[in-house]
Amino acid sequence: MSPRSWRRRLLFWSGAGAVGLIAVLFAVAADHAQHLFQTAVAALPWLPFLVTPLGIALSAWVALRVVPGSQGSGIPQAIAARHIQDPAAKRRLLSPRIAVGKILLTLVGLLCGASIGREGPTVQIGASVMLIAGSLAGLGREPGLILAGGAAGVAAAFNTPLAGIVFAIEEMARSFEKRTSSLVLVAVVAAGLVAIGLLGNYAYFGHTAASVGWGDWKAVLGTGVVGGLAGGGFSTLLLWLSGRIRHGFGGRLARHPVLVALGCGVALAVIGVATGGLTFGTGYEQARATLDGASVLPWYYAPAKLLATALSGVCGIPGGIFSPSLSVGAGIGSVIGGLLPDSPLGGVVLLSMVGYFAGVVQAPLTAVIIVTEMSASPDMLLPLMVSALIATSLSRLVCPKSVYHAMAEGFLELLKAEEAGKPAPATPTGKTAATLPSA
Repeated sequence: MSPRSWRRRLLFWSGAGAVGLIAVLFAVAADHAQHLFQTAVAALPWLPFLVTPLGIALSAWVALRVVPGSQGSGIPQAIAARHIQDPAAKRRLLSPRIAVGKILLTLVGLLCGASIGREGPTVQIGASVMLIAGSLAGLGREPGLILAGGAAGVAAAFNTPLAGIVFAIEEMARSFEKRTSSLVLVAVVAAGLVAIGLLGNYAYFGHTAASVGWGDWKAVLGTGVVGGLAGGGFSTLLLWLSGRIRHGFGGRLARHPVLVALGCGVALAVIGVATGGLTFGTGYEQARATLDGASVLPWYYAPAKLLATALSGVCGIPGGIFSPSLSVGAGIGSVIGGLLPDSPLGGVVLLSMVGYFAGVVQAPLTAVIIVTEMSASPDMLLPLMVSALIATSLSRLVCPKSVYHAMAEGFLELLKAEEAGKPAPATPTGKTAATLPSA
């Protein structure tokens, strides 16, 4: 009850509340950014061939030269930072400058039609904010603060408090840490209260009455198998493309990252225009419409969106894969649902979203809880769990290592090589140690 203890608590709570506020403002700005792009493309259909390559190349250049460490999802950086002891090295992955750059450049990516989400970036932003709050409060428990910030980011971004906690334990920490459990819980509650106070207690995909029973075992099995194989295939493709950028043509691609980003932008424009604009942006609207039964996605949507998300993930711009992955899962569910007319389409779509997302992140509990909370569909909990378990098992056969942890190891190797004074290997986004801030 001492004044010093209360000061530390208030600073910690304020930091968690700030994560919630930033997540809400980021979400609103992201929606406006992609709607602005959609409006512009509706008026000028040729615009993506100009704006998408140039905008992505500019974003990659700024990320490389001005805010290095901001590239990609942000979750691998947060995971890697938990294993770094040196404060200077930790600031190269989590800092106020990176947080601001992450927000602005993710918005630029959405303004250009990249297939990215804001949820992964919110994890890195939340971890950065909580590190600042912990430093001001003198807590000194940096790994726990990073975990709490990441959990608060997921909770506030989706209004999914349970998913935030499970994501921190299952994916970021890969274990239950008793000493940090209270930090995570308090941060999630504070950030969640701020988000609810500003946006209300909403479900991300709205309230759905979709459900499946055990008589729909074909849907449960099919979504788990297809989702797991497709999710593992996506992770393999993402890591393979990253490797080709690092080593392709004798390393010449890695020396010209802006040209790589320009080429990825051209490919994204072609895919987007060829699919009638369906693959641009987060994919939230497509997933929501399919889940509600308002529309059925064409068969080519899922593979096209998967490829667009992989290209967006390796071109060197900030942006996550949460929302696009859920959208790919909805596309898969739309196809499987068409093959199983006796099963409710909404329920099949939910199963596919869980199956594919679990296949990508290889975190079945997180996938189940996040989709359950986002769609307010607790009645489907057990079928979703079965689909997620099947998907995760098959995904690990295709891609033995989680994509987030594989990329986190790349960042750790890069920082260790730099500390040892050795030539730095390229990061999973094709960048060398020169891309990280010097302080």
